[in-house]
Amino acid sequence: MNTPNNKRKKESKRKIEKIFVQLLQEKELNKISVTEICEKANINRSTFYTNYLDVYDLADKVAEELEHEVSLLYQDERTKKYNSNDFLKLFKHIKENQIFYRTYFKLNKDQNFRIKEYDIHLAKSFFKDQYIEYHIEFFKAGLNAIIKKWLNNGCKESPEEIDLILKEEYKNKNT
Repeated sequence: MNTPNNKRKKESKRKIEKIFVQLLQEKELNKISVTEICEKANINRSTFYTNYLDVYDLADKVAEELEHEVSLLYQDERTKKYNSNDFLKLFKHIKENQIFYRTYFKLNKDQNFRIKEYDIHLAKSFFKDQYIEYHIEFFKAGLNAIIKKWLNNGCKESPEEIDLILKEEYKNKNT
């Protein structure tokens, strides 16, 4: 394994992704070119194409990386097969990585945004085991809307406040 080349490749990918995320804050995806990324990252086009097919492939890879990071937040829960319903760690992660979440939502990847497994057992108790699929969709859409609103407002509220807002929405569902 050629370590210097691997290190150089990782550094090139990091530069490309960083420039891409910056550009995406200023313009729409379809207005970003490989040439522009290469110029700003100070790399050759061949370096870009060694790592990505095009800007859309790059966008997919950036989104996948964020999804992977988020999945790591809840890896222990998946491994041990439990659900803590702890969204505070997600909100803290969002606050610390706002630009990447803004990028993710700007790329319209939120249709598939799966933070963690939905707590089916809790939902069944809340909603008397009726129309669970609809409740899941409602919850995902509501959570995404809260996150987007928070990001658009510059994450002025603390992660704890956003967690409280979410909990308040589901506070009296057992009654």
